[in-house]
Amino acid sequence: MGRKSLSPTTLLFPTPVVLVTCVDGKGKPNIITLAWAGVVNSEPPMIGISIRPERYSHGCIKGTMEFVVNLPSEEMVRGVDACGVVSGRETDKFDLTGWKAVPAEKVKAPLIDECPVQMECKVKQIISLGSHDLFLGEIIALHVKEEVQKERGQIDIPKALPLAYCPGAREYWSLGKPLGHYGFTKGKP
Repeated sequence: MGRKSLSPTTLLFPTPVVLVTCVDGKGKPNIITLAWAGVVNSEPPMIGISIRPERYSHGCIKGTMEFVVNLPSEEMVRGVDACGVVSGRETDKFDLTGWKAVPAEKVKAPLIDECPVQMECKVKQIISLGSHDLFLGEIIALHVKEEVQKERGQIDIPKALPLAYCPGAREYWSLGKPLGHYGFTKGKP
């Protein structure tokens, strides 16, 4: 079997699926689903998230220079997808999903209570890349639900049930099985 050359695109897979919370200038909270996210530094601990400038959350984060990365579980996949296909300009995504916003310790953006892990971040740098801006956030607080912790604070992955996204296939995956396609909550093929 041979190989077929394709046009360069984002086929790195899987990627983590995260729910990023932020607030606008009036303190209204929002949630954006992102798959362009990852660890970018260890000391200090930092995460990078990439957002298109036209997205509502982009302006919120740029205005406050802070955000929270919430790691959803596979049970949250319908809400994860819904938060990725509707805009926070017109929709209160906490109402849409029924998730509970919990005050963070160090930033204005709330934590999503249903997520097993949350990382509060302060933006250290914004890099314009083209279609997206990369927000480099230093993790200034970390929250992990006790029920997904092993000894010494390690995460028990089968209890946390993390999600992944495969860009080329446009599918959400758990550890070993697909959970749905991008847009399935809106009937998109």
